[in-house]
Amino acid sequence: MALQCRLSGATFQSLKLATIPISSSSSRFIFRTLPKTLNLALFSRHSAPKAPPFSVLIRTLSAPAVAAAPAAETSDIKVVKPQWNAAIDFKWIRDNKEAVAVNIKNRNSNANLELVLQLYDKMLNLQKEVERLRGERNNVANKMKGKLEPADRQKLIEEGKNLKEALTTLEEDLVKLRDELQIEAQCIPNLTHPDVPIGWEDSSKLRNMVGSPRKFDFPVKDHLQLGKELDLFDFDAAAEVSGSKFYYLKNEAVMLEMALVNWTLTEVMKRGFTPLTTPEIVRSSVVEKCGFQPRGENTQVYSIEDSDQCLIGTAEIPVGGIHMGSIVAESALPLKYVAFSHCFRTEAGAAGTATRGLYRVHQFSKVEMFILCRQEESDMYHEELIKIEEDLFSSLGLHFKILDMATGDLGAPAYRKFDVEAWMPGLERYGEISSASNCTDYQSRRLGIRYRPSESPSTTSKKGKTNVAATKFVHTLNATACAVPRMLVCLLENFQQEDGSVSIPHPLRPFMGGVEAIYPKSR
Repeated sequence: MALQCRLSGATFQSLKLATIPISSSSSRFIFRTLPKTLNLALFSRHSAPKAPPFSVLIRTLSAPAVAAAPAAETSDIKVVKPQWNAAIDFKWIRDNKEAVAVNIKNRNSNANLELVLQLYDKMLNLQKEVERLRGERNNVANKMKGKLEPADRQKLIEEGKNLKEALTTLEEDLVKLRDELQIEAQCIPNLTHPDVPIGWEDSSKLRNMVGSPRKFDFPVKDHLQLGKELDLFDFDAAAEVSGSKFYYLKNEAVMLEMALVNWTLTEVMKRGFTPLTTPEIVRSSVVEKCGFQPRGENTQVYSIEDSDQCLIGTAEIPVGGIHMGSIVAESALPLKYVAFSHCFRTEAGAAGTATRGLYRVHQFSKVEMFILCRQEESDMYHEELIKIEEDLFSSLGLHFKILDMATGDLGAPAYRKFDVEAWMPGLERYGEISSASNCTDYQSRRLGIRYRPSESPSTTSKKGKTNVAATKFVHTLNATACAVPRMLVCLLENFQQEDGSVSIPHPLRPFMGGVEAIYPKSR
């Protein structure tokens, strides 16, 4: 049975893929050439089994770095070496296997915990055997230093040769076993906050409701009709140039996008965030380390053929990588960033009236918040992020609700996630406009981002050297401050007027050169 790492949440598609690793039965891996064009479909979303919440100590567990799929039997099996290793605490997983198993079940993941534990035990036993043989080899080498009879020396030479050959074989097996263990363990999702509701999306808990739906005394238009009448965007021309789910913004819509971005950056910077623009092409390994699958069949990542690079689906990825492989001074924490970028998503399988127009597109502008902090502070900063989102959206006069998302809707990195869904009167439903996730040390263990506690007592060794405090992994959090297309949907539909115009919310007017409303061009 092939291991398939099905994890809920955002999994970003590859346009064309060359030969990549595919996992096979029980920790064996082979190479297989994928078809040039992938068949895209959304993950099936099954209701997560009901189980009582449990409270556990936070430890990072990793999601899949290699997409898994059934593989045909072959006599030429080659073990795939991971391109990178996550700093997974295997001992903690073994000591808390019951809690980890419940978490895997609640999050609708098919990570194979039993296989991970089996591989870990095999690795420990093999390590002991390797150390034993190394000890015997050293003993033989020490005996060879003394005066020996020729027969005795020859005997030791043969013994040393046999030990060397046996040790070489075992060391090679140990490397392969560690690689297999790493790949299997990376399928395990992050643990879950004990207050997160158990179940699928419909089990999510209402956290807060802000404002109330506007009452219209005239027929409500959706943003597509408003955009056509106000000459704000062109989907038809974009479809000819780029394909479906692309668009041109025109006239005041361009000004409105710029206003949203600049206003959002200004407001978030007031709260101590450092502004960034980011690379929009990143290495696939960085995408993987942040918890996304750039090579899976259901991925939403655009990969660049014949390279190890991808287009980003969120600025969370390049911002997360900015301190990759570094030790941050504790005095520098928290590090708060607000990043503007363009984002690219395949939106595999998305179709229907619920996703029409600007609601679900392949390319869009977004402002993303990202925080790196001490481990004990991540819950506090999670609250800060959702408060910033609430302040931003309420100041624009939007009606929205905040949800504490259930286990089945959490992406692999998220320990807890809050979603913001705004009322869209033209679409006649609430639509997600933002989310805020606490990823604890899940991403930092994969990206290698640590800090050294500055107030921890140091010790002095017998040789007089000072032993500095051990490093810890930072916690990372991310939140959307402004996803431009969905904000345009909200603003156009909520602030439409009976004469066909759309009023501009007061906070945005200074960023639009004083424009107060968008009128039909015939006026």
